[in-house]
Amino acid sequence: MAERVLIFVPTYNERGNAEKLFNAILALNVDADVLFCDDNSPDGTGGLLDSLAASHPRLRVLHRQGKLGIGSAHLDGIHYAYDNNYDRLVTMDCDFTHPPECIPAILEASRKADVAIGSRWIEKGSLPGWNLLRRFLTHFGHFLTRFFLGMPYDASGAFRVYALRSIPREAFQIVRSRSYSFFFESLFVLVRNGHTVTEIPIKLPARTYGHSKMTFRDASRSARLLYKIWLQHKLHPERFRTPKRIAVDPVLKDPQNWSPYWDRSADAAGACYEIVASIYRRLFIRSRLERALKRQFPKGARLLHAGCGAGQVDRNLHDAFDITAADICPQALRSYSQNNPRATRIEHVNILDLPYPPAVFDGVYNLGVMEHFPPEEITRILKQFCRVLRPDGKVVIFWPHRRAVTVLVIKALNLILRTFFGRKEALHPPEISLLKGRQEAAAFLQSAGLEMCAYDFGIRDGCVQAVIVGRKAALGSAAHEPTGSSPAPLATKH
Repeated sequence: MAERVLIFVPTYNERGNAEKLFNAILALNVDADVLFCDDNSPDGTGGLLDSLAASHPRLRVLHRQGKLGIGSAHLDGIHYAYDNNYDRLVTMDCDFTHPPECIPAILEASRKADVAIGSRWIEKGSLPGWNLLRRFLTHFGHFLTRFFLGMPYDASGAFRVYALRSIPREAFQIVRSRSYSFFFESLFVLVRNGHTVTEIPIKLPARTYGHSKMTFRDASRSARLLYKIWLQHKLHPERFRTPKRIAVDPVLKDPQNWSPYWDRSADAAGACYEIVASIYRRLFIRSRLERALKRQFPKGARLLHAGCGAGQVDRNLHDAFDITAADICPQALRSYSQNNPRATRIEHVNILDLPYPPAVFDGVYNLGVMEHFPPEEITRILKQFCRVLRPDGKVVIFWPHRRAVTVLVIKALNLILRTFFGRKEALHPPEISLLKGRQEAAAFLQSAGLEMCAYDFGIRDGCVQAVIVGRKAALGSAAHEPTGSSPAPLATKH
């Protein structure tokens, strides 16, 4: 089946160029449709394009109500291409800034990568006739994208080809800019999600800037956004990652109602709590978890993170282990996929009724899970862990101790919010089974056919959480299948 190609051209007051450019594209005999997107140009560009489309069946025209931004126009063109099942999308300017005769070359280059770019920085003399000020500003902008965003490409150029079959539509939904900064932000998102980029050399004559619609105000705004993107990526890299499509089982319900916990945007107290909790996980929990897992399991071990939550602590583990992340809350799984772009298995399951066959995992781990369940369900969870463990497999459990510093702090925060701010909802569901100590941990493990081989809680780790390691006993399979109360859900945020 022949590949479908779309050439996209945004216009605003381009009556003098639109027909010339379209005729130049036709002269190339490229097997492609052409889409113009006009922002209600006062000079009548839209009407001219409509008259051309009436006699050229491969020409399409989108009309928008007004000048909504160059980035916004490109997004509309991208979504049009996805909606109409095109395989490749060429984007270019209408003022001959981008030579139409380069279209065949950039299309050919795009077969080697997900994105092909027409670059001004490959060959010398690619900016003929430019004055010193504009040359300096352009080089400075290129320096900023290299320095802050780590991209050596012509990131502000609009002459591109996107291989739409290789790029998920969700990648462009991450892009927030609707102005000229769309170009470097969209490329940054694609690069950060592992998409490949190639370039071909082009020249940019000075004459094309006689009609430039980009102002110094636009350039200043783009520079501010570039710095903002750099800062956001340093603080919240997950913001720029494309969520994986996760199959959600409609039968699994969440009667504990963790969903509001994941929606912190409208809740100032919850948002502040999440910022502090995120820092706490990175500073205290992540390194401790990495140390515990690498001590207990060989490289490449198959592990189940049961009740994975947002998975902020898992980011550095996917190169060392084969991890299956499981949770009952779809919002949690989407956050996990953003935080862990290298994750290969993210699954919507109930840990009280794991869907896996017996003896398939080398280990099971979770953090901040057990305290939210009554004792009989904790035993049921541990029996499920034992069932899916291979002989001599291990569980690693981070279980908040009732005297842990974090438990005391959260109790104090909830009390303050309730007393002084009238907040009725706690920052998370009730912790009804805080760990009392080593003996209780050993008893829970034993009830599920596991034997405790390590227990750690004390000053050395800041009295944060007890770390419990259990091994599947020789007769661990005799713990039988779980019994007791009906399944309850699990969704934790860590």
